[in-house]
Amino acid sequence: MPTAPQSTAVITGASRGIGRAIAVALGSAGWNVVINYFGPADANFPGAVEEAIELVKKAGGNAVAVEGDITSSADHQKLIDAAVEKFGGIDLLVNNAGVAPSVRADLLEMDPGSYDFVMNTNIKGPLFLTIAVARHMIATKRQGMIVNTGSISAYTASVNRGEYCLAKAAVAMMTKLFAVRLAEHGINVYETRPGIIATDMTSGVKEKYDKLILQDGITPIRRWGKPEDIAQAVLAIAEHRFPFSTGEVINVDGGFHLKSL
Repeated sequence: MPTAPQSTAVITGASRGIGRAIAVALGSAGWNVVINYFGPADANFPGAVEEAIELVKKAGGNAVAVEGDITSSADHQKLIDAAVEKFGGIDLLVNNAGVAPSVRADLLEMDPGSYDFVMNTNIKGPLFLTIAVARHMIATKRQGMIVNTGSISAYTASVNRGEYCLAKAAVAMMTKLFAVRLAEHGINVYETRPGIIATDMTSGVKEKYDKLILQDGITPIRRWGKPEDIAQAVLAIAEHRFPFSTGEVINVDGGFHLKSL
């Protein structure tokens, strides 16, 4: 696999939050970055895409923005085509785009429409994008990498957002499946598993988590996680710090996963 600045990453959901932080971190290492964003989701954040591109460039990388719906197979191909046309191919795919339920409803009140919305965006879309990118990597003989943004919700039951927990549990298995399938092609697959991270998605429950973190000590490291914390984990992967690891989960959760008495 070529080294930066020739290396190119496609990052879904990269105009804001964790995805943007990953794009900037890779840019600081000289990477080319394809910033995927979804127009309707960014409608309330004017200028976010342009700002993300500028931040990557200021960090030292190159960037191009590609609008696309992660649930659309046609848009998957658009992402691949843009990466090939602009930068020559794909060396790293970061499946970061994700949504929470529009309404936090009790498990027994889950709406099928909400289930479809969350599952299509958080697992079905990434699954088929990964298939398409993996085929591209194999065909072009690029020994690339794939990183999935998981969540502590993969194993932590939240009964008022069950569809999100189910989707992230599926992402954990998706990581294992592709790690096994793609190893023979020199393509390593990883999952970063964020904990409680300060993003748009968690802004509505800030007071709740402030108490859990700062007062109750739900995480041994008593602070909110930052998007940059996940970005540093992805950067370490991108820099080939784990060449003999695949299917590995990197917890970025302040120690939430630890059990203690």
